[in-house]
Amino acid sequence: MKFAISYGTPAFGTDPDRMIAYAQHAEKCGFEALYMPEHVVLYPGAAFGEMEIPPDLPYVDPLEALSFVAAATSRILLGTGVVLIPYQHPVVLAKRLATIDVLSKGRMRLFTVGLGTLPGEAAALGVDFRSRGRRADEAIDVLRLLWSGGAEGVSYEGEFFNFDNLVSFPHPVGDGMPIHVAGSSRAAARRAGSRGDGFFPGGMLSPEERAAQLALARASALEAGRDPDALEYTRWGGITMSPERAAALAEEGVTRVVVGATSDDPAEQEDQMSAFAERFSLAAP
Repeated sequence: MKFAISYGTPAFGTDPDRMIAYAQHAEKCGFEALYMPEHVVLYPGAAFGEMEIPPDLPYVDPLEALSFVAAATSRILLGTGVVLIPYQHPVVLAKRLATIDVLSKGRMRLFTVGLGTLPGEAAALGVDFRSRGRRADEAIDVLRLLWSGGAEGVSYEGEFFNFDNLVSFPHPVGDGMPIHVAGSSRAAARRAGSRGDGFFPGGMLSPEERAAQLALARASALEAGRDPDALEYTRWGGITMSPERAAALAEEGVTRVVVGATSDDPAEQEDQMSAFAERFSLAAP
């Protein structure tokens, strides 16, 4: 099992020195990747379910922030948890992601997408909230198409995106870029299987529902002619989790756990990361 760590500016702030120190210590400890979240805009009254979100939370652009982190590190992979892909134009996004991947020497490997849950955020960006799933499907297809195209160009005709003979270089390092799909719904599980390289569910799901969604993701991969065994399965975990809990997650098919420091004090955050690394015998190559 692989272990990654998240850095949320809504909780930890936007101080650049603190962000870099956190990422460098995570790399030193041997964490596989650093994840960062996204919200493009917030507004008074925005809420996750019944929990209202303070509108002044500082969400930085995750791709800009990860490029900043990449310049100050050398090994740790870069992940998003998550980019709200219906609110991004995939032609622009393909260029941004490939640029980060090339300049970080192939470390933009855990690009994870979701739909977003705030109707006001969709409205601010001119997106019909009800179309998010269809837009996400097309955006994923466009990204993969542009990254695989040659000098002769590629064309696409969809409900939301249309173009003829586009050429987008550079391409990501190696054979394209993995795209992971997040979400707590069965639709997200189907999308992960049919189009994604990984599934990253969240939310307060029952064990039965989690198992059903993973099975659905794998079945969707098989139906799409893809290898269901190649689908990575990522879950959130606590930084105080025990090896026994990690073993239980592995039994459920989990291949990666993402944790986050809980302290607001930078020194204590480093202590939490170090303790986790020691508990699980992580070691940077």
